[in-house]
Amino acid sequence: MDLGAVLIAMAGVAGTLGAALLTQRGAERAKRRELEMAQAFEEARLHRELRRGCYAELHRDARQFATALSRHLYVLRDRTADTDDIQALEDTKDRYRDRWSEALMIAPDTVVLPGAEVNGALNRTYGQVERLEQGTSRPGESVAAAAEAQHALWGLIEALREAMRHDLGVAGPLPRWHSTERDRLARGQRELSASEES
Repeated sequence: MDLGAVLIAMAGVAGTLGAALLTQRGAERAKRRELEMAQAFEEARLHRELRRGCYAELHRDARQFATALSRHLYVLRDRTADTDDIQALEDTKDRYRDRWSEALMIAPDTVVLPGAEVNGALNRTYGQVERLEQGTSRPGESVAAAAEAQHALWGLIEALREAMRHDLGVAGPLPRWHSTERDRLARGQRELSASEES
């Protein structure tokens, strides 16, 4: 047998085996990339579903807290709050607080920032209502002033809702009036806070 023919045959076999091995490795890499992409897509989908559920509950609980503050103000206007009235407000506040704590762990800054405005306004209004209930109100605090602060909550809650909808990709571009109205409401809340502190 000719040594050259043997070498050529061996080179052919090695080339064929090498090509098969490279093809197999390429296919394995492509499959691994495909699996990684599928896993990343599934993780993103699950995270989005988690945010969607949290946002729906946060929005509901913020609205319920604002409504409970309004109801409590009506009670304070008409009579002394009893244990059931106080407990109803506390339960609503606690549910909201738990949902806000959850949102802080999963929401991006574009949601946390307007959420922090809502949280601050809710807590300031709650503090004012509590002081009115306990007879320890500060200068300038009254049921009417607390009612104004409570009414201003709705615009901030709406801004939070829009931020959450944008994060989930279910809202169109923000209307131009939106940020102007939110800024006006936030400015009113800051002014109210400043008057409470002085």
